[in-house]
Amino acid sequence: MGLMMSEGKFVGRDEIAMVPTPAATASWKPVPHSEVIDAVTDVVRAHNWQILDEQYGLARNGQRMFGVIRINRTSSSEWSRCIGICNSHDRTIAVGLAAGLNVQVCANLMFGGSTVLKRRHTSRIELNGLVVEAIDALEDDFLTLETVAEDLKIQFVRDDTARAAIVKAAEAGAVNSCDIVPIFREFKEPRYEEFAEPTRWALLNAFTENAKKYSPARADQCYRGLTRLFGLDGQPPTLWR
Repeated sequence: MGLMMSEGKFVGRDEIAMVPTPAATASWKPVPHSEVIDAVTDVVRAHNWQILDEQYGLARNGQRMFGVIRINRTSSSEWSRCIGICNSHDRTIAVGLAAGLNVQVCANLMFGGSTVLKRRHTSRIELNGLVVEAIDALEDDFLTLETVAEDLKIQFVRDDTARAAIVKAAEAGAVNSCDIVPIFREFKEPRYEEFAEPTRWALLNAFTENAKKYSPARADQCYRGLTRLFGLDGQPPTLWR
């Protein structure tokens, strides 16, 4: 479905439920991974959205949890909407939700906007209320992503512009510098014919195809960088300045 796990492993809900949650302190109240997932899926179903797929992974001996929930709330046959989830027990990653699109032909993910829920410590009661607000806020991010994606498909890119854009993305930290050539090669010789035309959409696919080899944390950093560079958050893109 698109979750990358170059470190850690893919797991199901049962294994996630078995991960122990550290004891809370006066200033830090970790949330069990399974409670984060339950809170999100409960609200998704309350919106009458059908869950098509779920994919979860654990890294750092269960200290970090990542997930993608694919839902059917979309009018396009090219992609489905999905919600990205993250949580940690080692204080490195806040509880987070983000809107995304799962591109059907290549199982690539692209996330837009910003993570709408970010709390490093909260109670389950607080979490439930925050998730309700977050899911409502994601609706705007979904619409923005879909609008930008349609625009990217009709904006053509010359080879020299694509090269410069990839270098700029590396300079911004969205991708590793050693990936500049592979990304350009994917853009020029895409493995899927749907990206044969040299558009900004095809270039974005080259980036996200490359991101499949990243760890979840690195992929998240990549997506955040691409969001700003390509204007997936609805703001003017910075990649072409």
